[in-house]
Amino acid sequence: MESQIKITFPNNDIKEFAKGIDGLKIAQSIAISLAKNALAVKVNDKLQDLSTPIKQDAKIEIITAKSGADALEIIRHDCAHLMAQAVKELYPQTQVTIGPAIENGFYYDFARSEAFSAGDLVDIEKKMLEISKRGDQVVREEWDRQEAVEFFEKIGEKYKAQIIASIPSDEKISLYRQGNFIDLCRGPHAPSTAHVKYFKLMKVAGAYWRGDSNNEMLQRIYGTAWESEESLKNYLHILQEAEKRDHRKLGKQLGLFHIQEEATGSVFWHHKGYIIYREIENYIRQKIIENGYIEVKTPQLIDRVLWEKSGHWEKFQENMFIAESENRLLAVKPMNCPGHVQIFNQDLKSYRQLPLRMAEFGCCHRNESSGSLHGIMRVRSFTQDDAHIFCEEHQINQETAKFCDLLKEVYRDFGFEDILVKFSTRPDKRAGSDAVWDKAEKALEEAVKHAGLQYQLNEGEGAFYGPKLEFTLVDALKRQWQCGTLQVDFVLPERLDVNYIAQDGSKKRPVMLHRAILGSLERFIGILIENYAGKLPIWLSPIQVVVATITNDSDDYATHVYKTLQANGIRVELDLDSQKISYKIREHSLQKIPYILAIGKKEAQDGLVSVRKLGEDQQEVMGFDIFLNKIKELIVTKKIL
Repeated sequence: MESQIKITFPNNDIKEFAKGIDGLKIAQSIAISLAKNALAVKVNDKLQDLSTPIKQDAKIEIITAKSGADALEIIRHDCAHLMAQAVKELYPQTQVTIGPAIENGFYYDFARSEAFSAGDLVDIEKKMLEISKRGDQVVREEWDRQEAVEFFEKIGEKYKAQIIASIPSDEKISLYRQGNFIDLCRGPHAPSTAHVKYFKLMKVAGAYWRGDSNNEMLQRIYGTAWESEESLKNYLHILQEAEKRDHRKLGKQLGLFHIQEEATGSVFWHHKGYIIYREIENYIRQKIIENGYIEVKTPQLIDRVLWEKSGHWEKFQENMFIAESENRLLAVKPMNCPGHVQIFNQDLKSYRQLPLRMAEFGCCHRNESSGSLHGIMRVRSFTQDDAHIFCEEHQINQETAKFCDLLKEVYRDFGFEDILVKFSTRPDKRAGSDAVWDKAEKALEEAVKHAGLQYQLNEGEGAFYGPKLEFTLVDALKRQWQCGTLQVDFVLPERLDVNYIAQDGSKKRPVMLHRAILGSLERFIGILIENYAGKLPIWLSPIQVVVATITNDSDDYATHVYKTLQANGIRVELDLDSQKISYKIREHSLQKIPYILAIGKKEAQDGLVSVRKLGEDQQEVMGFDIFLNKIKELIVTKKIL
């Protein structure tokens, strides 16, 4: 009798099957429809081909298009191969190199003498649909290493031959055949090309072979692939919306800021943009004052000696701007923490003075590569709403809870309710011993539990001096933006000799909690612009009201309304131009002004205003005093309209 194995299903049911059975046969034993829709099988948490024999007891899951992230990984990897097959059928002389699944899609790098055009992408996509409908079987084969090298060299695929040469000698060489196309790949893949139906090719970009600028330039075609037509349409819709909301376009359209080559990675804030900047800075300043912080300002240029002591010179030097003066090397600060320690160390503190919460709107500079810069989202010069809390170990929990409450309050005022939390542990490149990291990670874990936060573990992504919590916002398009951080640091106080007098009279090291809520003011403003598509909450809007006349005989009353609003702290503009009111409304609406007050003869006679709210076609007539009280309340309460 053939030996049996026990298979455990996701619902914890256990069934016995013949040893060596594959995922497809198991799916067939459950339902023909399941086998028809199966993409792969997950065996003991590892994805594998449906045709791979299962030789021992295992926990399995049949992966279908409805299996979430696992399904998308298979579909997108399959789609990369599908695209490569289409390219080879259309342009046989093209060499294929590497084609992985990535976030939201896939890409494949090709070596071709001619550049791919937009028309080529259309043709490739058509051919992909044709192959999908054809339903070519996808079959895994294991080859002898030398035989595989000779095969790819013979058919002119030198890049594949190079890849095989780099594969460890103890690893099997697996190839996948679909139709007349054969590709080197570890897999797994769905059993046929028919499972990949919903995709779109997006763009072509240059990419160096193996990411090395010393190697030849290849052409990378990006695409997106999804499990359903609805998901594909939703994703493309989000991309269209994201393009409309692009902060760079809106920043120019609304006259908020600009960036130019002569100041790479730095922002030129225009008047309206700087109003937003100052409103946010003043808002945060008020919040931290209410929460017991002191505000300081530290130097931009600091001698390398301090950066060496802190560890930044060793760990972060490639990202620092260096200046030389009088035979001394100085660094433009990439972060504020060593400067805050210098202020703390100016006199010996008592435990009674702890926790000491020290905040700074610190302008920092980091030498980011020009290729990574992106509008005001990724810059070289930025301002952090930075603070460091010097506290005793037993205060970590309470300070973490207080900070998390403050952070959530701030995010709510900006209109963000959905917050994700990640717990980032020790990175490979770090300062401090394992014992110190054990202590810091344990302290932060206890603190986050004390704060009642649910979190996702993010291994290896901590700061080089301590573990951290990362707070991620979800915007109107469901995109995620990591903004706030809280880091527990036992390393820097040791390196920079930070002390306080404990209750028993001994000298002890305080713990440093590094924290920020917005992260970078520049980046946060970019997030706000895109989240609100330029229609910022009224308390942040650079111009909150425009007073526009319908006829010139109402100029005096319109001027009175304008001056009264101005005297009440409302940011207001007066439009006495002779243009038609319809034109004025259209132009000011394009500038995303929250309220337009249309003033005509009747309004002037009766002390009224005709109020048009941004985004609404109808206008409401009300007494000017009523409107004034209404808008003041909206601004004070920071209500999101």
